[in-house]
Amino acid sequence: MSGMGVELGAHTARSRALAVLRIRSRAVAVALLPAAVAVVLLVGGSTGHIDGPGWGVVRSVVAGIAVFVLLSAAGIALVVARSRPAVSPTVAVAEESAPDLYRMVRDLADRLEVPAPSAIALTPDCDSWLEDRTHPAHGPARSESADEMEGGRGLPSARRRTPAAPVLVIGSPFLWWMRVGELRAVLAPVVAGTGPSAHPDIAAARRFVRGLDAAVAVTSAPTGGPLTRAVLGVAGWVARILLRSCRGHAAEMERGVATAAAERAQAVDYGLRIVAQEQVGLAYAGWDRLLTRVALPAWRMGRWPSRLDAGVVAALTELSRRDRLAEGFASRLGERPACDLLEEPGAIDEATSLLAARLFHGGPAETGPDWAPVDWAEYPDEVVDRKWRTDAARLHRVLDALGVSRTAEPGASDPEGPTLARVMDHLTSNPPPPAENTGTQNDGHGHGDGVEDEAGEKAGDEAEDEDEDEDGGPVTERGAELAASLSAELAREEAAVAAEPAVPSAGSAGQGGPDLALWDDGALPLFPLQPPRTGRELLADHVTAMVCCAAMDTAGAMPGLDWLDGPSLLVGGERSADLGPQVLSLIEDGDPAPLRACLLTLGVRPEKPVRLV
Repeated sequence: MSGMGVELGAHTARSRALAVLRIRSRAVAVALLPAAVAVVLLVGGSTGHIDGPGWGVVRSVVAGIAVFVLLSAAGIALVVARSRPAVSPTVAVAEESAPDLYRMVRDLADRLEVPAPSAIALTPDCDSWLEDRTHPAHGPARSESADEMEGGRGLPSARRRTPAAPVLVIGSPFLWWMRVGELRAVLAPVVAGTGPSAHPDIAAARRFVRGLDAAVAVTSAPTGGPLTRAVLGVAGWVARILLRSCRGHAAEMERGVATAAAERAQAVDYGLRIVAQEQVGLAYAGWDRLLTRVALPAWRMGRWPSRLDAGVVAALTELSRRDRLAEGFASRLGERPACDLLEEPGAIDEATSLLAARLFHGGPAETGPDWAPVDWAEYPDEVVDRKWRTDAARLHRVLDALGVSRTAEPGASDPEGPTLARVMDHLTSNPPPPAENTGTQNDGHGHGDGVEDEAGEKAGDEAEDEDEDEDGGPVTERGAELAASLSAELAREEAAVAAEPAVPSAGSAGQGGPDLALWDDGALPLFPLQPPRTGRELLADHVTAMVCCAAMDTAGAMPGLDWLDGPSLLVGGERSADLGPQVLSLIEDGDPAPLRACLLTLGVRPEKPVRLV
């Protein structure tokens, strides 16, 4: 039954590949048709079979049209041939740096009776696939299969040359989280795809479709003068027509290839593959949380964690400990991890981590004073503490620019020092007068008694109902003003960083580094993790940072790292409760009571100055 599935999938893929090639042949025939008519007319005129009044003019017109069509077709073919197909950003893994991994993949290919992949690369994502890099721009030198790669346009060879096998791209989190047997089971259907890829018709159809897709991308870019844009526009129009014509056939061809590969892989580690697929979903969940909760704050601070893949193991182990649905996964850690197949896993992890920072955040290609690697042991001090104090300093700079008083208490030890009380008093809807005693301020409401205070509360509520942040969430009038000022200040800082001259890339950290020559990184980040933060989110982050600074400086708290939630505040060696609801109550409702109660529980003194960067 499995053999029938393989044959059926392969037959579907071949038939659809032939359909794509027929579209290519029709396009060539349309381009040659005027030339064929012109040849017939010229030959007929020279032999006297087509002669008479007006035929000379017809021959001249048809010959001119034929020359124009041939030149246009040659130009379009040149654009398609010279357009470089898109290549996924990856970290190349040389065979000498991972001989065991290459050996495992070759053994797997032998068992599946398919050609082995030509090379292995890693991607900072939870996915694996085969990628054709046989275009001349994708390799430093022509291989033995150059004629086939060029569609037979090379010099004649004494022997038939076969197309080069595609590159096997493996998701780096799989190498660190999965065991060797699980990785082999997951890669079996992927490696099985090299069989259909070696078929000449499928390879030619794929080259044609990739060339059209690359030509569409090239002609869509606004470059050159009006004449160049006009020529590229015509080429792009033709390429789009051809691409639309063969899109359905190409999709069916790829489905047939996938079906044949999946059926072929059924006989290899089928039972283990079912268990391994569970690990794929778990690895994806842990990788996503690690990037958004842990790596992103570091990237924003100009630091990139140099061991992201090792962090995945820690995050998933923590998830296994917390989540009873993941019970039993931690017991797998006693087996041999797939990263043992690498000679220097730390160096490759570093290169992949830098590539992840570039793809998901847009960081530079090299380390520097404002873009340095950070180890997990240094993360709390280098990232968490620095982030909180930088945000707190920015918050007080904005308050200074708005003319907010430095302190509301004349008797404070340092009237000029930055305090949490200053922030809370400014965001309170009806702040108490400076002469009011401390007990009234800390009565849980921040308001005095009487009709005037009640009227002030009503006025504040009306202002809150009218003011909304850009994300639609209600904020107080002062909160909206402070959020807008923080957004403008952060935009100025980012613009100043962007205006600095970029350092030329000479490679990246770690083994090999990303294969930068194969892809255009001018539009980084390619996959931004999160949209730009709204003003309310920025204000909440900055107020939370100020609370954490006050807790560290007045209550002995420490910065910490939670593998699943990112930066965290440690009080007495344990993670403190989430401050988000209390902070939102202050900035959205102007009510400091929940935050004051939380600060009292933690022993934080908001009137004491804190240290900023």
